[in-house]
Amino acid sequence: MLKIIIRAVITVSVLLVLSVLIGAWHFSGQLLYPDDYPCNAEHYIFCESPAQIGLEYEEIALEAEDGVRLSGWFIPGRLDNAGVVLVHGRGATRHAGLRDAIALSEQGYPMVLIDLRNSGESERSFNSMGFHEAKDVHSAVAFMKEKGIDKIGVVGYSMGASTSILAMSENPDIDAGWFDSGFQDLDTIIQERGRRDYGLPAVEQFSRLVRWFYEKRGGLDTETRTPLNVIASISPRPVMIVHGTADIIVTVNHGRTLYDTAAEPKFYWEIPEGRHTRSYQADQEKSTRLISDFFSQGLQNR
Repeated sequence: MLKIIIRAVITVSVLLVLSVLIGAWHFSGQLLYPDDYPCNAEHYIFCESPAQIGLEYEEIALEAEDGVRLSGWFIPGRLDNAGVVLVHGRGATRHAGLRDAIALSEQGYPMVLIDLRNSGESERSFNSMGFHEAKDVHSAVAFMKEKGIDKIGVVGYSMGASTSILAMSENPDIDAGWFDSGFQDLDTIIQERGRRDYGLPAVEQFSRLVRWFYEKRGGLDTETRTPLNVIASISPRPVMIVHGTADIIVTVNHGRTLYDTAAEPKFYWEIPEGRHTRSYQADQEKSTRLISDFFSQGLQNR
């Protein structure tokens, strides 16, 4: 009888360990290879080209420092000394930035809207939650510099916000950053996604196991270089944190924590009942005014 009980305990324990390992492997795969998120007018408003909002543009091809080929749009502007790079989120495309391109174009900024690696028309790869995507932002900034544009801002949405925080901390050529609905670190987002999508308890050990698989499969370091760890180093360049209180994809606590950790000059817009990366929809007039004023101060008056 005792032997039967011991065998049963061992069997259950082995099955439990295997289920945890399989679950962590599966979760890491979901992070590496997200489903594409088709552009829809409810979320991104504009799903065609800059011509849809009356702007001239040209298709551009870039290459990140690790050789990944990228696609994008360059939208010329009347200013020759300042421009803005717009960076979409996980699974999305360059269309995400067209909403804010309206206000920025009215201010005269030339713009680059890129498809990050493994997105849109850029080269297929895998998703690294900002670690490798920061290289894509650097390539867009370098393109601007080659155009003779000296002051460069960045606008990031969701993972694009976190990517842009990482890129800005590395790249002194980025002078101001607008970060909409970004996450603070991978462990926290894994725990929140696990609880939301799979009903898993927020167990730190499980999120670390997922991250370990993720890092090994993608050649990443997502523990030491997190948006939360590096955002303070951006100072004295200005940052703007934008987050909605009804965001269920990346909860508002991420935005609050990033703002609290950032050093001056920093600004914060918390949108009551605002959903994920929908600041424009929540209050178009305020969104337009704030983004225009932020880059006017951050790029033209510094």
